[in-house]
Amino acid sequence: MTEQDLKFKIESYCKRKRNVKTKKNNIKAKGEAYENAMSYPSDAEVIYYSGESASHCRRLAKEADVVVIVAGNDYLDEGECVANESADVTVQNEGGDRTDCLGLKEEQLRIIDAVGKVRQDAVVVLVGGSMILMDEWEDQVGAILMAYYPGMEGGKAVADVLFGKTNPGGKLPFVIPKKEEDLPEIDWDAEEFRYDYYHGYTLLNKNHVEPLYPFGYGLSYTTFTLTGMKAWRDEENLYASVIAKNTGKREGSEVVQMYVGAADSKVERPEYVLKDFQKIRLDAGEEKEVKLVCPIREMAYFDEGRNEFVAEFSIPYEVYVGTSSLREDLWVRKV
Repeated sequence: MTEQDLKFKIESYCKRKRNVKTKKNNIKAKGEAYENAMSYPSDAEVIYYSGESASHCRRLAKEADVVVIVAGNDYLDEGECVANESADVTVQNEGGDRTDCLGLKEEQLRIIDAVGKVRQDAVVVLVGGSMILMDEWEDQVGAILMAYYPGMEGGKAVADVLFGKTNPGGKLPFVIPKKEEDLPEIDWDAEEFRYDYYHGYTLLNKNHVEPLYPFGYGLSYTTFTLTGMKAWRDEENLYASVIAKNTGKREGSEVVQMYVGAADSKVERPEYVLKDFQKIRLDAGEEKEVKLVCPIREMAYFDEGRNEFVAEFSIPYEVYVGTSSLREDLWVRKV
């Protein structure tokens, strides 16, 4: 299925009961890793519906073995704004910022609500190139897959993940807040606007606001643990190491992340910022030592009076290691 078929709006894929055999089904909702590998015979029926009627989506969902809802944005909703010039009729005045809201469109929300009332195990696949708010509906579904803009082979790639052929291991490149009010206020009509130093997870940390999903977060069909964290330094670098272990039943990948804070800095700093990461692949039961490093010069701040970057080699630093930016997910050592 191509991007043209998806049309980047709410759509429902329903597989009706017809000799469908489940090899493995251990799905856990929300915030937990789950395993799911399913095999469908060649005569399995796939029903595509573009979602014009929420009530019809609900009826189809009741009859289906598996329900997949595809929702999100396209180039008309986000991206570079294309101004409509009378001399060029091939362009439209579309795109740009999502000024109306940062969540899904109303018609998409209605279908998720309708389907979620009868199928709490429905899967929502999100298409888009930026953060999408989901707090108002994420409790209504069994799983969420962020597909971004997957390209012409995206349908096959998504299917490989949903049916367990591929074990996902991606991580969010942004934080997803619970509500739009957790982000900086912006005046879309202003000719000038000043952005503060803090943004993303550093802003939420400063304001003591818990995100819905933190920066660097992502699940797979297996589970991992981090133990035995160590941190040390020399004259030039900060170091950390940790033992990562695959505690699940199949191979998979994890991204071990290193954040660094400078509470004793001469200037105001975020609580911590990402400075290194390493993606590892482990078989079931396998463990590996992961080593991370941050040159102290990368923690330099810009001194406007001296018109240069200043690295603080003599102060202590806080080294954090974990699998996302969420404070509760991080080990910390001071060096």
